[in-house]
Amino acid sequence: MKKYFVAMFVIALMTACGGSESKPAPGSEKVAEKVNDNSSNPDYQKGLALIAKNDCLTCHKVSEKLVGPAYRDVANKYTSADLSMLADKVMKGGSGVWGQVPMAPHNLLSKEDAEQIVKYILLLKTK
Repeated sequence: MKKYFVAMFVIALMTACGGSESKPAPGSEKVAEKVNDNSSNPDYQKGLALIAKNDCLTCHKVSEKLVGPAYRDVANKYTSADLSMLADKVMKGGSGVWGQVPMAPHNLLSKEDAEQIVKYILLLKTK
C-alpha cells in the first residue's frame, strides 16, 4: 500500500511539474509582438540604472499607473522629437498633463541624465 501512495505521489508530481515543453500564456503572443526586447540597448541599460538610482519608481511603474503615469503610457504618447522637452519636465517637475498630482522636480539631475531616463522610457513604446 505504501508503494502505491509513493507511486501516485511521483506521478502527481511529474504531472504538476509538466514536461520540458513550455507553452506561452494565452494572449502573450500579442504582448510579445507589441513590446520590443531592449534589454541589450545601451540607452535602455543606462536609463534603467538612473531610474533605479533615483526616486522614479516611487511614483511610476512600467505598465501601470501608480501616482504618476505608467512609463509605457508616456512612451506611447511622445516621440524622440520630444526628448528635450520631456527631460526638462523631469528636471523641473510639473502637473496638468497626466492629472493634477504634481511631479516633484529632479533639479539635481543633469540634463544628460534626464535625457537618458527619457530615452529609456521612450524605448518602452508598444507597437
